[in-house]
Amino acid sequence: MRAVLVEMWQPAAPGEKVPWYIVALRAVVVAIALGALGVFFYFAFKLTLTPVQDHGQAGGNTDPGRSLRFYLQRPTKDALLQIGGNLALLAPLGVLLPIVWTSLRGPIRLTLLAGVLSLVIETIQGTLVMGRAFDVDDVILNATGVVIAYLFLGRRLSKLLRAD
Repeated sequence: MRAVLVEMWQPAAPGEKVPWYIVALRAVVVAIALGALGVFFYFAFKLTLTPVQDHGQAGGNTDPGRSLRFYLQRPTKDALLQIGGNLALLAPLGVLLPIVWTSLRGPIRLTLLAGVLSLVIETIQGTLVMGRAFDVDDVILNATGVVIAYLFLGRRLSKLLRAD
């Protein structure tokens, strides 16, 4: 069994045919990552696109850094919750996307994709979701969280699980 696992993660030499069971195991890994992405998107959208009724209408922010300065003037627990939550919100994409699509390996590609996705979420929040507002600092923090997750875990896992 150990030999199969070692062989699974080794890239094939040029011109060498990859055994069917290796292809099947890699397909299972991709299927699991795709399922995890589906679950992630469900909870991320539910969390970010649910109306908030407790706080009235939130104020928007298109000035980079303004919300961050505000958070940093709050008690430490509130600041950590806001900043950490935004860093963590889309971070799983930095791990899962490179496993599913090896073409998304690389911090620049992931930053661009995460930035666009976060921008879409923030735009929907600011225009359609009651009690939510657009915040450019959330876009910056979300994209940064994706890159951090990729650099610390996603890059290694993608290369290990998808040796292609």
